[in-house]
Amino acid sequence: MSRDFTDYRDIFLNDRPMMDARAPIEFQQGAFPGVVNLPLMNDLERQRVGTCYKQQGQQAAITLGHDLVSGAVKAERVQAWVEFARAHPDGYLYCFRGGLRSQIVQQWLKEAGIDYPRIGGGYKAMRSFLLDTTQQAVAQCDFILLGGMTGTGKTEVLPQLANGLDLEGHANHRGSSFGKRATGQPSTIDFENRLAVDLLKKRALGIEQFVVEDESRMVGSCALPLPLYQGMQRYPMVWLEDSLEGRVERILRDYVVDLCAEFIAVHGDEGFALFSERLLASLNNVQKRLGGERHRRMMLLMEQALAEQGRSGAVDLHKGWIEGLLKEYYDPMYAFQREKKGARIEFVGEQQAVVAYLRERISRRA
Repeated sequence: MSRDFTDYRDIFLNDRPMMDARAPIEFQQGAFPGVVNLPLMNDLERQRVGTCYKQQGQQAAITLGHDLVSGAVKAERVQAWVEFARAHPDGYLYCFRGGLRSQIVQQWLKEAGIDYPRIGGGYKAMRSFLLDTTQQAVAQCDFILLGGMTGTGKTEVLPQLANGLDLEGHANHRGSSFGKRATGQPSTIDFENRLAVDLLKKRALGIEQFVVEDESRMVGSCALPLPLYQGMQRYPMVWLEDSLEGRVERILRDYVVDLCAEFIAVHGDEGFALFSERLLASLNNVQKRLGGERHRRMMLLMEQALAEQGRSGAVDLHKGWIEGLLKEYYDPMYAFQREKKGARIEFVGEQQAVVAYLRERISRRA
């Protein structure tokens, strides 16, 4: 008798191990944190079975599937499932809707001597549960935005708060035109799933008020869930401040020193060249908004700084274009935004004061 599990809350709260039997292309389009893809069929096999189903019906498709996944191919896949099940006796398997594919995987595992539970409703039901989780949080909880000029360290504040939601962390992107990292971004679906799990876990701890950084709809290539983004247009705000010097130093560290080290860690000898390309491309991203003269001036400063960094490792020349971009581009833009959102700002201060205020705010409303 098959065992189906449908307590999705338990699955995500406790990081239950999961084996995804969908094809790799489905997995890449969207998956859950920590899940392992061990497909019943690869992409080509799935495509052939799908075509057969449309042309000849379900039984012919099932027969073709068993023909494609047989012999040594079947043995290899069953062995991978067995190894996962033995390594994760508290885990589960699933396919897209909790249908035929997961039934077959479950049956073949049983024939190999392992009775392994599957998730009823599959990926689709769990995805719906997480979308509902985010919608409920937006509807039921209080949110406060963390705003501030570029480089004030907004992302540094969030980890200091039990109720901080790190949207940029979940999106693996720093949120600006210069925000791309050496490692790629998740799909928007993966981003939404990560955020929902974070909300679920924090709410399970009794947190009903969240701090999020003031973002545009897109964090790199990841789109914020629409209900959250719409709420962000009216949530109250705290405004983080820092000196120009402090902001220049922070940007130098994050977008030059640390990002360069990240590229070298990921790409080895090619890392510095790829980091340089990324930085120059980021400046070109804002060329139209900068205007020709300012763009050429900043580009020259950046090229000189990169040449010196490549030659000697020194990074101080980067401060020239960083300070120029802040004064001439980012600061006027953020000053306008602050004025527009001024009625919603309930506290202004530097990092230590803002952290203290937000901690006191959550304890006051607990």
